[in-house]
Amino acid sequence: MSQSLLDYLVENEPAFRKARLPALYSDFQTQRTLNPDGYQANVSAWRKALAHIARSGLAPAGRAAAPNLFVLHSDEQLLRALESKQYGRPLALGAVIREALAAKDLIPLREFLDAKDSIYHRPWSVWNLAAWTMKQLGVADILKKDSLPSGQFVVVANVEEASKTFSDLNAANEPAQSRFERTFSKAHFHRTFNDQLVDGKHLSETDLEVLLRFLSRDKSSIFYDGITVKIKSTQSSNNNLQDDQQITPEDTSIAQLKELLASLTHQTALLAHRIEHLTDQTKQAVSKNNRVAALAALRSKKLVESTLARRFDTVHQLEQVAAQIEQAADNVQLVKVMESSSAALQSLQAQVGGVERVEEVVDKLREQMAAVDEVGSILAESAGTVVLDEREIDDELAAMEGEERRKVEEVERERKEAEERKEAEEVRAKLEAAGEVSVAVKGKDEGQLAGEKEMRAAEDLMSRMSLTETPDRQAT
Repeated sequence: MSQSLLDYLVENEPAFRKARLPALYSDFQTQRTLNPDGYQANVSAWRKALAHIARSGLAPAGRAAAPNLFVLHSDEQLLRALESKQYGRPLALGAVIREALAAKDLIPLREFLDAKDSIYHRPWSVWNLAAWTMKQLGVADILKKDSLPSGQFVVVANVEEASKTFSDLNAANEPAQSRFERTFSKAHFHRTFNDQLVDGKHLSETDLEVLLRFLSRDKSSIFYDGITVKIKSTQSSNNNLQDDQQITPEDTSIAQLKELLASLTHQTALLAHRIEHLTDQTKQAVSKNNRVAALAALRSKKLVESTLARRFDTVHQLEQVAAQIEQAADNVQLVKVMESSSAALQSLQAQVGGVERVEEVVDKLREQMAAVDEVGSILAESAGTVVLDEREIDDELAAMEGEERRKVEEVERERKEAEERKEAEEVRAKLEAAGEVSVAVKGKDEGQLAGEKEMRAAEDLMSRMSLTETPDRQAT
């Protein structure tokens, strides 16, 4: 076991390189004054190594049936487990553990469980000051140079890491959790979170007790009275609900109900598996023409089926009770919220002063607004305000708009004439280029056009003369 534990350190601890093993296994206590940096580096490496050894489950368990992940058992077994054929035993391991105890990285198990105040609260006293002075002078190490502190010590770093994992799990599920879902018995809590907090490893009973004490006393994330565990809700704590500030008899009943329901559900799964097994036995007996074995298997199967039916009925009843408890808890919370809301509304209404005060304020506001309007009218008259003729303004605007339209139409007309002239010039240029129009023809055309104009003028004159003479003829 010692070689496997040392191999684990070499493979998983960066500080435990093979080149550093002679220094780490030597008695480096003399370096405290000669080489303080080297001494602290070796101590730090060993303290991290001891924490990881405990967390891995490879540390000696002592008299315990299973290894602890949060508690280090320090005795001769630990030295033997770390012993190397090449480097021997770690000679300064006792100094490492004493340094960890002084820094509160390791805490004796009984002291940790019995503590009333948080482990982070460290009040100074005369004895603490004396111990610190002796530690700085190296007197304590001189007195206990070769001794290894024996006992069970809580590895605070491991507990803190598991606590952080639990907080992350709770934060992910907390918005959807009701009071019923946040309440557990100790055994049910163990079954629920057993393999979720330390890399899939199982917590021992000691680990569970250490973790629950730490979460309730030092992190204030749960309530724990030794029997019942209730996870705190951030929402309810913000609302100051009384029923979520401590463990109540209702919480204890809920925890017992959940544990019983979980136990019966597990039993139904086992009974269902038992029925499948007996069914296979019956088929095998029938296939071998063993009638006696087949009948025995069938009788057992029927008994198990009847037991399973009763278990399912009980589970159904317990689920109904659980649903009613959840509904009742929700009703209690709803009533308390309504009560607090009513008190808030009452306080706000008291600040408003009632309907009469509001009417009085509104009347005063109206009076002041009317006074402001009256003052404005007086000031306007005194300043000789000019009254504008809206009709005159509209006429002027219409004239300006008409003028603008005429300008636009004139521009459009000129544009069209320019386009027509351009098209005529293009056609004339094409005809001249093709030789279809001669100069003589052009002169003839111009003479014909002049004659036509003279004829049209004579016809217009004759028509006007005929129109003036007609009334005289009618009179004759």
